[in-house]
Amino acid sequence: MPNTVLTYWKLHKVPILLSVLCGLFYYTFAYHLERPDFTRMVCLYATLFFLCYKLIQFEKWNFKLLLSLGMLFRLIFLLAIPNLSQDFYRFIWDGHLVILGENPYMYLPNEILEKSEIIIPQAQLLVEKMEPLSASNYSNYPPFSQFLFGLSVWLGGQNIVGGLISMRVLLLGADLGIFYFGRKVLKHLNKSPHMIFWYFLNPLVIIEISGNLHFEGVMLFFLLLAVYLVILNKWIIAAIPLALSISIKLIPLMFLPLFFKTLGLKKGMVFNTLVVLGILVTLVPFYDALFASHYFKSLSLWFSNFEFNASIYNIVKSLASSLEIKPWELIKVYGKIIPFMVIALVGVLTIFQKNQHPRTLITSMLIILTVYFFLSSTVHPWYLISLVLLCIFSEFRYPLVWSATVILSYSAYSNPEFKESMWLLVIEYLLVIGFLAYELFKRKGFKSLIPKN
Repeated sequence: MPNTVLTYWKLHKVPILLSVLCGLFYYTFAYHLERPDFTRMVCLYATLFFLCYKLIQFEKWNFKLLLSLGMLFRLIFLLAIPNLSQDFYRFIWDGHLVILGENPYMYLPNEILEKSEIIIPQAQLLVEKMEPLSASNYSNYPPFSQFLFGLSVWLGGQNIVGGLISMRVLLLGADLGIFYFGRKVLKHLNKSPHMIFWYFLNPLVIIEISGNLHFEGVMLFFLLLAVYLVILNKWIIAAIPLALSISIKLIPLMFLPLFFKTLGLKKGMVFNTLVVLGILVTLVPFYDALFASHYFKSLSLWFSNFEFNASIYNIVKSLASSLEIKPWELIKVYGKIIPFMVIALVGVLTIFQKNQHPRTLITSMLIILTVYFFLSSTVHPWYLISLVLLCIFSEFRYPLVWSATVILSYSAYSNPEFKESMWLLVIEYLLVIGFLAYELFKRKGFKSLIPKN
């Protein structure tokens, strides 16, 4: 036994040392970093990204080691209070309402706190920590997300730390599912299975999902499972996980028309109908006459009130300011236009893209999300996790560059007035767009976006 350990050490001592360094940096990130400390954040993140690259480079065929490291790095965050996002306080608040049998779409947190008719443990603390904007608006998280919040709070003993632990275990399970089915899809596409580690060991994924408790991981697990089942021609069953994916985050809703080409018109119609019915089933427990008005009122805020880490929108805003157009007027108009532009893109890809092949289907999803994020006025770092997963099944790697540079967007929190640094945003997007242009040029232009069957 000692000889085996010694031999293993001699063969893998560099990756082991890199892994220890990674663990120390993740521990520092989780327990000794505050969001305003931007310089320290960037240094930690850049180092973690470099170490991630070296670990994959050295041990890409050692699946057991890299899988174990990915799990260990996530477990380091198990007891940490998220330090880059307050969203989890609203998750816990909504979870309490669910297990109390109350509808989270019907009540404003501030109203419940004032009336005291519904007793929620640590209510005052939760409302204070979720920030005024969240506390003064109805929940905008889709129905199946609410079920997951309720499950996490119930398993966690209805306290904050217990809820955090339950959420992290749930998110770890989802990432393990992505690892399992991701390898299967990669093998089906004749791509190297080790590419899944660019998701599983990616610092953005670990920090934003396991660290900051964003549920993109669960949404992507169900989306990937649906794609895998479609590949196996089990498209009727695939409608269930796709419906759940949409009922966690609405993003996959944009992909539904693509399946008309993948499955054919008749099967595609049946498939889309089943997905919509599945979404409606998750909505039934929360349905109320006021649901639509409350939900879409909160949802519209993201399109017409917020701006963060934008690219094209910032260019439009700069041009609008020279025409003396007020920013708050611009974003309301801009937010109404974007959905129509995305719908037009989806229509073009549905009609002209050969989505019968799984790689083409996934590439179409990648194109839609990329254009959507380039157009959006708000691109939070965790949004890009979807691009990271989709890109490993395609021929494009620019989302990996974006996952490395998006940390620059957190510079806004180092400013007491929450003011973004346009220079850092320019650097972020120049690197991303530059790498995308390089990949398109290397593959002879935009036709490379359409993989050959």
